[in-house]
Amino acid sequence: MVIRTTSKFRKSYKKLPKHIKEKALEREEIFRTDPFDSRLDTHKLHGQYKNYWSFTVAGPYRIMFAFSGKNTLDFINIGTHEIYK
Repeated sequence: MVIRTTSKFRKSYKKLPKHIKEKALEREEIFRTDPFDSRLDTHKLHGQYKNYWSFTVAGPYRIMFAFSGKNTLDFINIGTHEIYK
């Protein structure tokens, strides 16, 4: 699986606390094995984000992503629920 990151994702990632960055890397490993692993709570978004999906990193932190091909997806943004506003 190829995971690309947007500039917005990279910028938001840099601002995260260190322990959340570490947790995000752990969750990415699980995600690469199975994007719908129950530990991730992967779910489709609604409304203006209806073309996107999200999974849990830790607590209120989420990674928003979109499938862009059979084996390719884009990490759009990372952060708390504020990323949906």
